[in-house]
Amino acid sequence: MNRVTLCIILLFILALGLSLPSWLSKEEVKVDSQTEEAWIPNYQASKMRSTLYDKLGQINHQVFAQKMENFDLLGFTLFKQPSYLLFAQSLHPWKVDAQEGTLYEDQRIQFETNVEITSLDEQGYVQVIRTNFVEVNLADKTMYSDQAVEIVGPNYVINSNGFTASLETQRYELLDHVKTVYQPSIPR
Repeated sequence: MNRVTLCIILLFILALGLSLPSWLSKEEVKVDSQTEEAWIPNYQASKMRSTLYDKLGQINHQVFAQKMENFDLLGFTLFKQPSYLLFAQSLHPWKVDAQEGTLYEDQRIQFETNVEITSLDEQGYVQVIRTNFVEVNLADKTMYSDQAVEIVGPNYVINSNGFTASLETQRYELLDHVKTVYQPSIPR
């Protein structure tokens, strides 16, 4: 091996040694949801009203809100003072009022702070449900809460730490029953 070949090989090894660390280092990938742009809403609305229909053309739910902000990159929509009407297969819808709401892409909406769920069926055995948190699955029309709950009916008040409910079947399950007060009405 002559000196020129040895110098070329040595120069090649030196260049390879200097560039190898940059090849082996992992490039940091920024996730869109961690950037500041993700926290800027795609669009906003004030005093919003929206009606969504199911595949058969019947009203699925309506939403009214003082303010709405959609964050497309993060996959959710925020509502301030939402009032949500949920229509089930039953004849009467349910109205959910709260201070805040978050709608996720998987058709879940979480209501927080002073949540009041009212049956618009005056003859129903559950009239009002009050809590500070409830999650509603819009796809299968179910509700869930793991917070303190007050359920008010025509002649009773039930207190529980959490519940699950189906708006379609009108079936309710208390997670941790605390107290029930039954007071039958007196006929006049």
